[in-house]
Amino acid sequence: MRGEPLDAETIVSATEEILRRHGPDKTTVLDVARQLGVSHGSVYRHFASKAALREAVIRRWLDQVRHELAAAAQNSALPPAERLRTLLTSMFAIKWAKARQDPELFATFRALAAEHSTVAAGHVGFLLAQVRDIIIDGVATGDFTAGEPEVIAQAVLNATSRFHDPTHAAEWRSAETEADSAAVVSLILDGLRAR
Repeated sequence: MRGEPLDAETIVSATEEILRRHGPDKTTVLDVARQLGVSHGSVYRHFASKAALREAVIRRWLDQVRHELAAAAQNSALPPAERLRTLLTSMFAIKWAKARQDPELFATFRALAAEHSTVAAGHVGFLLAQVRDIIIDGVATGDFTAGEPEVIAQAVLNATSRFHDPTHAAEWRSAETEADSAAVVSLILDGLRAR
């Protein structure tokens, strides 16, 4: 049995390791407890369910992504159109890399997105806020045509969903994906540009 105190972060790290080894469908709370040398009740004291445990892992995984994307979105040295291009292309590249380099955790993220989890919804909300803030800045500087920033941000995410929504991950292996995404982003930016 485990000698040191058990905390949520330790449980999340163990779960992440097991998810990477076995994937989301085969990982159980009992597997996590065994890995840690504790009873499954000890894990349940910190996380009410397997779903809560998976969400905690993906929340931590997405926090790293958010830091990278926020830096791209908030680069005030760039004009709004280039900030939006940088944000979108960074978002695509990060998701594509996660799908290739960390397939088991990406599969967990995809499962949570399909279940409409609060973590997946929070991530989409974060992305919307980043795009909306750039739209607001673009309208304020006269670079973008005036409009409802929230509606425009949602339209931008909808128009680019093929390149960032995890349900399209199988398509990201195509050699044309990068060129296709660049063409869509250019089309969006041209549509937003003030005339």
